[in-house]
Amino acid sequence: MAKGIQKDELDMIVGAIKDFAAENLKESKLLELDHNDEYPINDVRMMCGDGLGIHLIFIPEEFQGMGGGAFDSYRVCETLAAVDLGVATGVFATFLGSDPIVFGATYEQKKNWLTRIAVEGLILAYGATEPDAGSDLGALRTVAVPVMEDGKITGYRISGSKQWISNGGYADMYTILAKTEAGPTWFVLEKGAEGFSFGKPEDKHGIRASNTAALSLENVYVPVENLVGEEEGKGLFQAQLVFGYTRLMVAAFGLGAGWAALDRAIPYSVDRITRGTPLSEKQGYTHKLIVPHVVRLEAARAYIEETAERIDRDLEDNLNTEGAIAKYMATEFGNAAADASIQALGGYGYTREYMVEKFKRDVRITTIYEGTSEIMEMTICRDRWQFHLKTQGAYYHDMAREMEILHQKYNDLGADVAALGLHALADLLERARVRRLTRNQHIQFRIGELIAFAETAATFAKRAARAKEGKLPEKANNRFEPGELAVMSRIYARDAAGKIAQDGLKWILGADELSYSEIQQFEQKMNFTKIYQAQTGLITDMDLMKDIIYKVK
Repeated sequence: MAKGIQKDELDMIVGAIKDFAAENLKESKLLELDHNDEYPINDVRMMCGDGLGIHLIFIPEEFQGMGGGAFDSYRVCETLAAVDLGVATGVFATFLGSDPIVFGATYEQKKNWLTRIAVEGLILAYGATEPDAGSDLGALRTVAVPVMEDGKITGYRISGSKQWISNGGYADMYTILAKTEAGPTWFVLEKGAEGFSFGKPEDKHGIRASNTAALSLENVYVPVENLVGEEEGKGLFQAQLVFGYTRLMVAAFGLGAGWAALDRAIPYSVDRITRGTPLSEKQGYTHKLIVPHVVRLEAARAYIEETAERIDRDLEDNLNTEGAIAKYMATEFGNAAADASIQALGGYGYTREYMVEKFKRDVRITTIYEGTSEIMEMTICRDRWQFHLKTQGAYYHDMAREMEILHQKYNDLGADVAALGLHALADLLERARVRRLTRNQHIQFRIGELIAFAETAATFAKRAARAKEGKLPEKANNRFEPGELAVMSRIYARDAAGKIAQDGLKWILGADELSYSEIQQFEQKMNFTKIYQAQTGLITDMDLMKDIIYKVK
């Protein structure tokens, strides 16, 4: 049985967020908040309290919440990001701050803390990152020293520093990761504790409507019952349980912000007339600045939605790697879409009077927080490399054959091209294994990137097929119709296969020594000629996609 709330409830929540934003977070106010580096704490409290109750999404029903699943959270996060990514980050910080409780606390602890969060609308902060450790949770220096009375531990004294903490200066409750004798351990800390303080807000490049502050803990006492799970040393395990989920939410941020920027560039190109015709009719404009980014964002959506479904089915592990792929693709594509939108608006896009400039500065953080893009590349490569080894090189060949079978059923999705890319990827990985090329860290990172592109192409083709069959989740985004998804899937499959061929050869040559004849053999092995031939029809499909975007009949 899938987790989550009913479609009509989710639609009501998404609609309520949009209505709230239209009334309380108009563009003029958002631009002013950005300019003044001001956190709209009252609006965030309304969103996480009686005003909207967004925070109820992630709290189980038995603790006065709505019991939403990953799919629901993705849709809510995308909606919030399309309004303002700074405000969205403030809300997300409460989601994130509660995760150690949701996934690691005892039943009684959940009943206490989660019910309070639900009923009181508490704002939370997630205190994991440190000045010198960054995203490496295993390198933390904050320590928790037991306080003994009559031979029993009655509490802990926590000392250390935390950096880059969203809601750091405004939270009512903090989840703090500290090192005990048994290892990293989560603790719940309430505001106002003696010895606890926070620094001034960081002067950030973007998401200036969020609060980011350092935390300082000097011998701060927390009672033993505030140790999450009542057992030391479980902190990293508890954190890893939610990486797939939390990275999916950041992926939704990248998707929402990227689309929000494009949704301003597209109508602008209709109204902007140059040399007698609108920009929307100029192929040099649309095929560079609009079409590729629409396609890539929707490819990322396909991977987000598939991963959210798998998390909600409870049939898989924590899907850390899938969450990493979703985050990597959606945030990199969202950042690129926002950058293209600035270019699309020309001088207007570069001025702070227009929202696309702010969206670009805001969305940049999504490639950094909750694990940088480089950490995602390493995570993807490390995990899938093990799959390649365990299957003796068959993992991606098997995935390619699934695409070939899909192509026999639907020959207009580009599944055959996705298969070419997957076969080439498998051969590339085997070459890297035989020649021990992964001793180069950069090769590992680039392999992670190519894996993400290849898997996303396969997932997009599957999503397009499900759309044809009327089998998409009822809560799925329905911006595009099945035939339109098929066009996009074809374009993206070519994009992914071409990247695997071109970049794969480049990095193999960059890390290895091949003679001219060996290069020819490698190209033949990876079916480069077929991949290049598959680009036939690309411009025609991009023309079709342009007409779809602009609804040309």
